[in-house]
Amino acid sequence: MNRMQIEMDESINVYGRKLAPCSTRPATGFFRDGCCNTCAEDVGLHTVCVEVTSTFLEYSRFAGNDLSTPHPEFSFPGLKEGDRWCLCAARWLEAYENQMAPRVFLDNTHFRTLEIIPLALLEEFAVTVN
Repeated sequence: MNRMQIEMDESINVYGRKLAPCSTRPATGFFRDGCCNTCAEDVGLHTVCVEVTSTFLEYSRFAGNDLSTPHPEFSFPGLKEGDRWCLCAARWLEAYENQMAPRVFLDNTHFRTLEIIPLALLEEFAVTVN
């Protein structure tokens, strides 16, 4: 079995079900495949599917990670309030500790997030989708 097959087999969410896509507009994820998939090379663990807010974007910029400024050279349009994005698990936890954590889509959040953030904490910030 090759590495991609292994990664696809591990594409499950925090509830052990198939990982749902987070966003294709803008394209997100470590692989920019729209899902919060991960691999050994993803040292940032871009696994938490969030709904960005202007408050979080300002916090992130202040913390040294400007996600709102477009970078066309990297095909990055810049994020705006309401966008979904695969955020690094440690960055989400840092934002939580500073009362700035964005809401989370649990069906779209990779199970490896649980290595950093307890499920109960993620559930407190869950977006309810009907």
